[in-house]
Amino acid sequence: MENRSQEGPPPDVVIEVENLVVGYGREGEAVLEDVSFSVRHGEVLTILGPSGCGKTTLLRALTGLLHPWEGRVRVAGEEISARDPGPALTRMRKNIGVLFQSDALLESLTIAENVALPMEELTDFPDDLIDAAVQLKLDLVGLGNFGHLMPGELSGGMRKRAGLARCIALDPQILFCDEPAAGLDPITAREVDELLLEFNTFIGVTLILVTHELGTIENFASECILLDSEEKGILAAGKLEELRGEGADSRVHKFFGRRVDHPL
Repeated sequence: MENRSQEGPPPDVVIEVENLVVGYGREGEAVLEDVSFSVRHGEVLTILGPSGCGKTTLLRALTGLLHPWEGRVRVAGEEISARDPGPALTRMRKNIGVLFQSDALLESLTIAENVALPMEELTDFPDDLIDAAVQLKLDLVGLGNFGHLMPGELSGGMRKRAGLARCIALDPQILFCDEPAAGLDPITAREVDELLLEFNTFIGVTLILVTHELGTIENFASECILLDSEEKGILAAGKLEELRGEGADSRVHKFFGRRVDHPL
């Protein structure tokens, strides 16, 4: 019988990570070691843990912003951990969206121009089709009448929605969200969580959420992996209720023994 690496992942697996080792430069210690997991199409995976545990490092590795030292990373059908991942990264980035913690909007462009940017850079769509697609994306996030505004004219919650509209500009099959509730009040954070849930439920977008916010974790009640800086990897994995079980590691109990800020 052929092994799994020869056969490839099942057809509905959209992210596959095997024995990942990753860090910054090659002189220091690795941030994460021997990390393995997979995500199926339409699932929600929450990557959680306290500050400094490697959540953002893992996100960077999954989106091709940080090349692994060792191991294998396959996203949206593309092997992005190859020695020369350039062509695979280009193809992969057409199938993913990334919602950055800071929203990463370009301040010199209007909201509509920000949303149009991925289509202008990665497709040959005509201008009229891009304009129509931009309006559709803005409508989906509740900003249909705000495309003419500059980022500096928006509230924090509106900026997050604008960033999300840009993320879905190319109709990605996978959406990566880095601390989607960061810097938002509880009500606005809940609204962003609800919007992401709608994309997952009604459109079928696979969601990868990076967070330490208990409110967001409670809202999604998804598959979780809890990272730990001492382990340099996954301390626990499973559904939220499983991680909170009586047999959990004391570090797991400590992480979850905090107040929930914005449950749905």
